[in-house]
Amino acid sequence: MSQIAVSVRQVSHFFDERSALNELSFSLPSGQLMALLGHNGAGKSTLIKMILGLLRPTSGEVNVFGRAVTTSGAMTEIGYLPENISFYDKLTGHEVLSYFAALKGISKQTVNRLLEEFGLAYAQHKSVKDYSKGMKQRLGFAQAILARPRLLLLDEPTVGLDPQASQFIYHKIKQLVTQGSTVIVCTHELQLVESQLDLALILGRGRRLAFGTLDELLHSGNMNLRVEHPRLDSLVVTHPLLKSFYADGGLNCPVSQREVLMKYLILECQLYDVKVSTPDLAQVYHAKMAQMQVLNELGLSLTPGDI
Repeated sequence: MSQIAVSVRQVSHFFDERSALNELSFSLPSGQLMALLGHNGAGKSTLIKMILGLLRPTSGEVNVFGRAVTTSGAMTEIGYLPENISFYDKLTGHEVLSYFAALKGISKQTVNRLLEEFGLAYAQHKSVKDYSKGMKQRLGFAQAILARPRLLLLDEPTVGLDPQASQFIYHKIKQLVTQGSTVIVCTHELQLVESQLDLALILGRGRRLAFGTLDELLHSGNMNLRVEHPRLDSLVVTHPLLKSFYADGGLNCPVSQREVLMKYLILECQLYDVKVSTPDLAQVYHAKMAQMQVLNELGLSLTPGDI
């Protein structure tokens, strides 16, 4: 059984009268990547600050690798890349990374290796003020993993980057997870994170809307997959099961009934080359946001747990 990297139990946090988080609970096993999703003001930044030990919950408990984040030692295991990374502009890239390395007791060899690995060796003696957005982001990422943290928190790591720079960042994230790191990525770029995530946590108005693997989210959201084939028009006439799912020339089937439908198409209809379109993370996310909006318009409160 995997060790739990992050455990959040019934956590609430209030700023004056406003609730930033309300009875949030989840557990993230070590060595996995979790996408942290939600609208602006959903509570994502508050949660990250709690995991970092920068905020204390009004109630509830946050643990990192079995220890409360306020105890000594917990922070040394955490790397962090904020959304808006900034450095002293007059320092060079090498000086910036060397400064953080000295704080963390990291060797100069590691600094040089990371500058090379992140494609910054050619610019290591240039002032950071002359770095592009992508270069600063790569420097910030290198800073975050200097001490080879067991837990890495990334807040919008690819915002404002071009596709090539974004792919580089996610390639590095994949490498870290493969090597055993636990990573939490807070992002609005759902397509980029979808192929790598193990779990997703969707927040809305400070509450948990959904948590689990993509497949679990598809089931919990009552999402439909789409099945298409040229012969479906004729088959629905003699197959009542297909007719119950038929619409606009294809089959719209709940994800929870995917296995039943696929077996039926193969065994009863001898169809082997159907085109199946499964909902993606963005569709799940927007469905959850829509459900939350409906509850809000009806004046109903979100209850703890998934919707």
